Amino acid sequence: MHVIFNHGKESGPWGTKIKALAKAAENLACSVDSLDFNGEMDADKRVIQLLAAIDQCQQPPLLVGSSMGGYVATVAASQRPCAGLFVLAPAYYLGGAANFDQLQVSCPMAIVHGWQDDIVPVANSWRVAQRLAADLHVVNDDHRLIKTLDHTVDLFTRFLTKDLA
Repeated sequence: MHVIFNHGKESGPWGTKIKALAKAAENLACSVDSLDFNGEMDADKRVIQLLAAIDQCQQPPLLVGSSMGGYVATVAASQRPCAGLFVLAPAYYLGGAANFDQLQVSCPMAIVHGWQDDIVPVANSWRVAQRLAADLHVVNDDHRLIKTLDHTVDLFTRFLTKDLA
């Protein structure tokens, strides 16, 4: 399986979370790619870049996104076949053209969000998870999800090995 990572607004393509998740994916024989959106602050323009990357894939990829990258990955998964969607503190309902009250995703989906997130309210993820019947994992962490990174890697590994099997 091919995994495409999508970083957040103020991070980079190979930040701490993406490196840890990419290692877990590679340990399961997945190929990985992380798009570089540095300099592009418009989430909807990032979606266009991700859709172009998906169109180059031989099989539907697994999309992973953090914060604005979660927005980007979710919107792309609503427009292209994907093997799965795994998002971290996704920036839902914070601007952009996507209407998360109508958007549909047809692949397995999991969301990880921190209780202490002061950037994106956890209620935003709860609202989308409930409507799309996604797995929602709320952890004792903030927006960066660094304190619980090992737990998130475990959730991601389970998503790859059980939820997508």
